[in-house]
Amino acid sequence: MKKINYIWSFALSIMVLASCNDDFLEEKQDLTGVNEEVFQDPHMAQAYVDYVYYLFSPGDNGRNLIWDLFGGFEFSKNTDEMPGRSALNQEYSQISFTEDHALEYFGERMGTSIRNNTWTRMKEINLFLSEIDKHGLPEELRNELKGQMYFWRAWQYFDLVKLYGGVPLVLEPQNPIIADATETQVPRSTTKACIDQIVADLDMAMELLPGRWTGDDWGRITSGAAAALKSRVLVTWASPLFNRDEDPSRWQAAYEASIEARNILEGNGFGLYKKGNLENGEAWGKMWFEEVDNPEAVMIYGFNDTSSDQIKKNNGWEKACRPRNLGGDGRMEPTIQLVNSFPMADGRPINESPNYEYDLNHFYRNRDPRFYHTFAFNGALWPYDEDGDYRHWSYRWYNSEGDETPNKTTETNGANSSGIYMKKSTNPNASSADNFAFSGTDIMEIRFAEVVLNIAESAIGIGNIQEGLDAIMEVRERAGVENLDGTFGLGSGLSKDQAFAKVIEERKVEFAFEGRRFWDLRRWLLMDDEYGYTQRFGFEPIDGMRRMGIYVVVKDQAGNPYTGGEDPMIADADGNAPIIDRAPEEYPDGIETEEEYLDYLYDNFYEVQIKDDLDPTNNNWEFHWYPEYYFIGLNEDVLTSSPYLEQTVGWNSFSGEGTFNPLAE
Repeated sequence: MKKINYIWSFALSIMVLASCNDDFLEEKQDLTGVNEEVFQDPHMAQAYVDYVYYLFSPGDNGRNLIWDLFGGFEFSKNTDEMPGRSALNQEYSQISFTEDHALEYFGERMGTSIRNNTWTRMKEINLFLSEIDKHGLPEELRNELKGQMYFWRAWQYFDLVKLYGGVPLVLEPQNPIIADATETQVPRSTTKACIDQIVADLDMAMELLPGRWTGDDWGRITSGAAAALKSRVLVTWASPLFNRDEDPSRWQAAYEASIEARNILEGNGFGLYKKGNLENGEAWGKMWFEEVDNPEAVMIYGFNDTSSDQIKKNNGWEKACRPRNLGGDGRMEPTIQLVNSFPMADGRPINESPNYEYDLNHFYRNRDPRFYHTFAFNGALWPYDEDGDYRHWSYRWYNSEGDETPNKTTETNGANSSGIYMKKSTNPNASSADNFAFSGTDIMEIRFAEVVLNIAESAIGIGNIQEGLDAIMEVRERAGVENLDGTFGLGSGLSKDQAFAKVIEERKVEFAFEGRRFWDLRRWLLMDDEYGYTQRFGFEPIDGMRRMGIYVVVKDQAGNPYTGGEDPMIADADGNAPIIDRAPEEYPDGIETEEEYLDYLYDNFYEVQIKDDLDPTNNNWEFHWYPEYYFIGLNEDVLTSSPYLEQTVGWNSFSGEGTFNPLAE
């Protein structure tokens, strides 16, 4: 790979502008004037829009599948996907605007310097929208440029609303250097008013944007991407976080938006990626690496694989996932809770399948095909450019008698903490020669599968349970799940709550480590059981959970844990290993393939144990969630610079308890 698309367009445009027209950058420094030339020249106007794309995109070495783009806040650490401490999962003596849990994403008061934060991004968008129609550019070009900016304004407001509820609606550019500062003091609007504005902006984007871009414009926002975001917004608005009374009219609006999104996308060549063998999940595993003609990619963040410092924008996901013994970082650490969420091959949950038996020691057997494209476990095939037959070995053994944990490991350069690696969207052609540093794999921020599952969720919300289950089945069929019971393992005669639980679990599997889980848990009030949804759906609350991993421990021929200094499964020059050779020249009688031999090793020489030290073990630490986090409060810096803003209820401020209710209309 790689690759010409909008990333190159805006990077090169900005460099050209910086070299040939200093006024463009001067305008961004003083924030007080308008350079009319920017809105008179098609190339400069396009570069302005591309600059906004740049502001919203992850930077070089980005890993936005699990990392927040701004501020480095790791939302996935607040889920059952991966372990780790964060500002939102520790115990505090009080909920306070001065603590770290009052997140900084709301932004700073607009100043006079160039900063990539919430309100300066909004200022760039509003300035463009206020000026672009005044200076004579062709209407078709203006409409395409405006459509992209309406999308980004909606995107930014939705990011704010899903954290804070209602926020100030600022739809015109503000001048911070004015005599009467009260003119810039915009109060928080109701959450409904914000949602209405987001939807209005997305409707404008849908009207103005093409359904598909071609050539060097591939990767830009389309009308279908705007419709898909509208679907996401309205499904969120219909969810219990915002819809405590379960108003069916909100689900109806979400359903109509999701159907509209699907129709627009399919009319322009988008759909579920199905290039490959559906029965074994090959298509699902391949879709991450096809770019320009990928029907799944509704909205993407583009990356390249160059090492040039001037234009380098590599995807850090590959290096973050790959094991340290190969030069990766091994930092993505799926929990056993996530692993166990993946159903068996027939679509039934583990321990509920009439066709396949599950046991922890053979956790990898007969699973949903997505399991094998999502995780790398001890003995799993995980090819890369230099070794297309590479198997990842991560077993452990005891160094000495009396050791409490198996402290010797194959991973001499350091192991990840969970014993399971994230394999999803790692490229079999990625090179270890550069320690996987120069990956150009694009990240799909919105996939067509999300639109299908939005239809499923909203159809269930309006009582069309079978239609919702049919949509889930469509996703499972593409994934290669067996259909032994006519429902792809979903079952029949489900209640509304049972059907909702199925779609939530399907999203957990389909979008694992794609940055969806935290938002799904919050919008369904599933972080704790304060509102009863975990009981209704049969889920374990995240509050109080200990995220866990596994050890794969070597046993000797007698079935006892192996103790010794050397790797017990690597043969010497004479072909002898302390226990057994993990890659022998000849297999035992009755075994013909590598996969059969791996089963033989797990049957006879491995014991899988639960690893309970992913989360901190000091002082009996456990995940602690506060209901106040369902709507985050404004932090100290915001309230210091903008004391006129109301604090969120449940949070304190300089003037006392918060008075802004995100649920009030």
